[in-house]
Amino acid sequence: MLLVIDIGNTNIVMGLFHGTNLEHSWRISTRRNRTVDEYASLCDHLFRMAGVRMDRVEDVAVCSVVPPLNDCFKALSLRYVGREPLMVDPVGQSLLPIRYRPESDVGADRVANSLATLDLVGAPAIAVDFGTATTFDAISDRGEYVGGVIAAGIGISAEALFSRTAKLPRIEIARPGKVVGTSTSGSIQSGLYHGYVGLVEGILKRMKEELGGARVVATGGLAPLIAGASEGIDLIEENLTLYGLRIYHERMSGRRS
Repeated sequence: MLLVIDIGNTNIVMGLFHGTNLEHSWRISTRRNRTVDEYASLCDHLFRMAGVRMDRVEDVAVCSVVPPLNDCFKALSLRYVGREPLMVDPVGQSLLPIRYRPESDVGADRVANSLATLDLVGAPAIAVDFGTATTFDAISDRGEYVGGVIAAGIGISAEALFSRTAKLPRIEIARPGKVVGTSTSGSIQSGLYHGYVGLVEGILKRMKEELGGARVVATGGLAPLIAGASEGIDLIEENLTLYGLRIYHERMSGRRS
């Protein structure tokens, strides 16, 4: 079985593949000060809860945007699986031609998302990931990664609003019943939600114009919420990054030394 691990700034998402089938997935909080043994204990507990033994894992693939945790998960893989993980490396791969400069600035998760998006809808395409930041990744009609957009996530936007105002209440990020709010809470909720939908719609419209059209795949925890009011998103895939990691491993594993 293949264990795939997406190390993000807020959460670490793990998935267990048997062939091309994603049999289990888990989400835990990212903690930079956890030790190898602590992460191994968490993994062992999650595996036991799912009725899976850790010794069934034959290989590990990782994408990370948190460099301080890379060595931790490399050590975890070596200790409990017996081999180093395959780390997604924008520079060291040839699956996705990258026209971004420097190539090393492209996040490993964005490479995984782009590979999965190409597999799902072909090219040209756009992958949108609603995470701590919201990222838009553009894939040309030649299947090349040509760049993207990085915007503050809706959670960051909400936190900035609450932390910088004395009287505005903290409210849930949700789709309001109507645009015009009839209370302070309703007005804030509408501004956050419809303002962010407008941001997403505007960016997608302009990206599609530059690409000559594109299909859009969205992922991330808030993807269903935003996509409900966005005509620009064609498909939601909650596990897009995990599927991209599987594809990366499948195509790169034969090239490992």
